[in-house]
Amino acid sequence: MGEPNSWLLKDGVVLASLEIAHTRSARRKGLLGRDEFGAALLLPRCRSIHTVGMRFTIDAAFCDRRGTVLRLVTIPPGRLARPCLAARQVVEADGGAFERWGVRVGDELTFG
Repeated sequence: MGEPNSWLLKDGVVLASLEIAHTRSARRKGLLGRDEFGAALLLPRCRSIHTVGMRFTIDAAFCDRRGTVLRLVTIPPGRLARPCLAARQVVEADGGAFERWGVRVGDELTFG
């Protein structure tokens, strides 16, 4: 699913390796079937997510086209997140990752 050598960056600093879910099938699968992740997942063309069937809590950053973080949420398994209609992409990571990485609303994330 992911691209090799993709990275999640903030202010030019690498936060984590990044998988990009390019296809509809990959976006639908997301992090399902995993026990943990240890990286970040970019879901392009996305403005709502869920954790139904997931085995662990995740952090989600709803971002606009430029990668600006509009909303951050932590979602336990079996839940639906409130859609963010202004979002155009979502970054998912293990629960607590964004706090450890210092990601805040208004930050601009880049993907390289």
